[in-house]
Amino acid sequence: MPKPVVPEEKRRRRRPTKSGTVLSEELIVQTALRMLREHGSAGLTARRLGLALDADPSTLYRYFRGMDDLTLAIGDALIGRALEGWRPTGEWRADLRSFGLRIHAAYLAHPQAALLTTNRVTGRAHELAADETVLDVLRTAGFPLHDTVRIYHAFIDQTLAFAALDAASLALPSDSLHADEDMWRSTYAHLPATTHPRIAEAAPLLATRMLTSAYPTALEMLLDSAAARLDAI
Repeated sequence: MPKPVVPEEKRRRRRPTKSGTVLSEELIVQTALRMLREHGSAGLTARRLGLALDADPSTLYRYFRGMDDLTLAIGDALIGRALEGWRPTGEWRADLRSFGLRIHAAYLAHPQAALLTTNRVTGRAHELAADETVLDVLRTAGFPLHDTVRIYHAFIDQTLAFAALDAASLALPSDSLHADEDMWRSTYAHLPATTHPRIAEAAPLLATRMLTSAYPTALEMLLDSAAARLDAI
């Protein structure tokens, strides 16, 4: 049976660590994010996290039911960063565009954490707030409930899928990342039109375009489709 999680207000009354730090859920999550950035998911263990916090690893289980619960908290924290300072304008297309780009950017700021969390459903406060926001933008714009859910589903999954794809590239060792990027210039750009006519004609554009994320383009296509659906209602 998992250990009960102690309420936040009770945790704060406990003695600080040896170094004088008072633990909190937020501090543990921020430290875990730093460890993921520096060491990847393999380097994030209760023992190493305890050492980084100057606390006994067992202390972590007063805040989280286990490392998987911590993973969910990390994912929710990234969504929270996307929500910070964002306000709807009342123009549904602009609002979804800006919100999607903020979520995508929040994950890419922590690629190792993104790989660990983009496929998870946290059920935590920031995730719920993000879901409520997207659904409200669509319903307020006049989309019927069925279309709202369809577009919401596509919007969220597309945003997270591109975040995972782009984070995977950023998480590569720099040599591997540069080798992949150079492939468009060293190989694709030199294919003859006699054997690969379509690649040959597109090569100059591919060499530039493929080094950037396709998410903004895919998002715009999704918004075009949603707008066409709204016009048809």
